[in-house]
Amino acid sequence: MTEVQTDVTAAELDELVKTVSAAERAEVLHVVESAKDTIFTWDYGQSRVPLIKLYEKAKTGQWNASTDVDWSIEVDVERQAATGPNIWMLQDLTGTPLENFNEADHLKLSITAQNWLLSQFMHGEQGALICTSQIVETVPWIDAKYYAATQVMDEARHVEVFARYLQEKLGGIMPVNLHLRALLDGIVSDSRWDMTYLGMQIMVEGLALAAFGFIRQTTEEPLLKDILKYVMADEARHVAFGVLSLKEVYTDMTAAELRERQEFAYEAAMLMRNRFSMQEVWEHLDLPVREMCEMVLANPMQAEFRKMLFSKIVPNLKKLGLLTGWLRDRFAELGVLQFEDWADTGEEYEVMQFDTPATAAS
Repeated sequence: MTEVQTDVTAAELDELVKTVSAAERAEVLHVVESAKDTIFTWDYGQSRVPLIKLYEKAKTGQWNASTDVDWSIEVDVERQAATGPNIWMLQDLTGTPLENFNEADHLKLSITAQNWLLSQFMHGEQGALICTSQIVETVPWIDAKYYAATQVMDEARHVEVFARYLQEKLGGIMPVNLHLRALLDGIVSDSRWDMTYLGMQIMVEGLALAAFGFIRQTTEEPLLKDILKYVMADEARHVAFGVLSLKEVYTDMTAAELRERQEFAYEAAMLMRNRFSMQEVWEHLDLPVREMCEMVLANPMQAEFRKMLFSKIVPNLKKLGLLTGWLRDRFAELGVLQFEDWADTGEEYEVMQFDTPATAAS
């Protein structure tokens, strides 16, 4: 096999290749212990104008996954996979597990990878559903509780629409990636409400927003394009919610508290980056997981894709005042600082909104 170069150590690769066990895949429920304070507020005055505006946008931006999406559209799974980006086109496959793959083998791989990617987004949306319900409980401001309640409905709709697409159009759902699950567990179990915001609203939702934009630009499948248009409008509001809320909170934090948030953001970034090594795809296709993960890490197109995923995260962290010192050095090592001056989502979310069918009809 041709030697490949990766940016991870052998020990890190040992962790990277891990997947959920067969016993865990058979489990329907996954329990995470969490001890958060539930906060009531008796101050019902709305004073945070940006959050009020966001709440009004959310009220008029609701859509129905059952009636606003045209589920009668037939999805040609093979054509969708065949016309997608060929990530191996710039990589020498000589001596690799893919060396003798024929056209049918590559098609099967593309279909499985497509199913896997959307499955991970669906699992992440359930994480967002749970985290946002926690924000309703724990955030101390009534303005934020109002908006977070609308996001709970948004996230339920996202889980619903991706689950339906996967089950009805792609033939089923693949198991959650171990690194994604670890990230969701960490966010859900943390008792501090601002960490829930940072982990979900800024990191997970920020990455999803960037990935959805990339997929929508590259796919030719009309039903998926339509679904992602709706989901991206919601996600832009969600990330803006995190930016607008945390900016106020982080202004008054100590240097030690901010450093802890920087370390949390970096750990989340690494877990999210690692999830895109498609470990479950290789396992499903009986390919050597370690070798295939090494190939993904060395793949030029995948390297650029992983960097692109930070295009929403980096400017938002800068807006929050976290892209300094220690975290700036870490992100420089990842090669993603080129995004720091892009528009943050607190500024750009409005351009991603559109009239829903219900709004247009009124």
